[in-house]
Amino acid sequence: MLSNSIILITGGTGSFGNAFLPMTLMRFNPKKIIVFSRDEMKQWEMAKTYGSDPRVRFFIGDVRDRERLYRAFDGVDYVVHAAATKIVPTAEYNPFECIKTNVTGAMNVIDAAIDKGVRAVVALSTDKASAPINLYGASKLASDKLFVAGNSYSGEHKTRFSVVRYGNVMGSRGSVIPFFMSVRDKGILPITDPRMTRFMISLEQGVELVWHAFEDMVGGEVYVKKIPSMKVTDIARVIAPDAKHEIVGIRPGEKLHEQMIGAEDASHTYEYDSYYKVLPAINNWSADSKRIKNGKAVAEAFSYTSDGNPDWMTPDSLARWIDQNRSKIGAI
Repeated sequence: MLSNSIILITGGTGSFGNAFLPMTLMRFNPKKIIVFSRDEMKQWEMAKTYGSDPRVRFFIGDVRDRERLYRAFDGVDYVVHAAATKIVPTAEYNPFECIKTNVTGAMNVIDAAIDKGVRAVVALSTDKASAPINLYGASKLASDKLFVAGNSYSGEHKTRFSVVRYGNVMGSRGSVIPFFMSVRDKGILPITDPRMTRFMISLEQGVELVWHAFEDMVGGEVYVKKIPSMKVTDIARVIAPDAKHEIVGIRPGEKLHEQMIGAEDASHTYEYDSYYKVLPAINNWSADSKRIKNGKAVAEAFSYTSDGNPDWMTPDSLARWIDQNRSKIGAI
């Protein structure tokens, strides 16, 4: 599907874009990938690697700027919407800015995609959009709802919209693994709560889920990959086996456990070999056989949480992953 096509990724200089670009170039050999972002320095750094590749283009712009999106989307076949204000405290202290990017920006992407004839859009979401307790999560829930409803909003146009949802990416900037590695020499690791658990997903798995969404989507689906969980204390022991743990308490807006799918969505959630699919409650789409395909309805009151997950990553598995990815941890 993506072969010989023109693809644009918003927020394309972030962690996801840095993985999506080389993987997609190698796997599909698209006609062009446009990296759309407002960070000229990050674009300049990426251009050092890809500047000589005629398939890669860089486009300065902001999803808040509707007119700029219309210019960027001209001739584009597929869009990955990765741009967002993502840091929880930043969103709490700058709420207007968070809404402008995560909600108004989503609306602008939807309008531009429809009016410019984009075939399909996959928007990246987060575990924090499921039963949100902070503004970032609430804004991403609103964004998810906008993209789902965009399939009705498009009317006679053929543009389709779907969402992929996953938690914090292993080794990305600001995540727990590079943080623990940066402070382990002090001999003390700050632990928010010894009971805390987190889902563990790699950037490569996130990219593959987006590819799958483009192949599978009818429109309005939320894709959730099955991934393992791990206790934060176990992560700490892998990174610094001899360090002491200092319990510092959960930060404002932070959950003890991550949730990808809540019990409220169980009635329209289906299970597949390697992922779940939450179908839209609107327009009776959750009963559409074209969207369900070979999925199996989950049990009543089903939820997908990091503490109730049947799949757990072992300390040895995490140690191997760190050894294999040490040069990339915290870099993007």
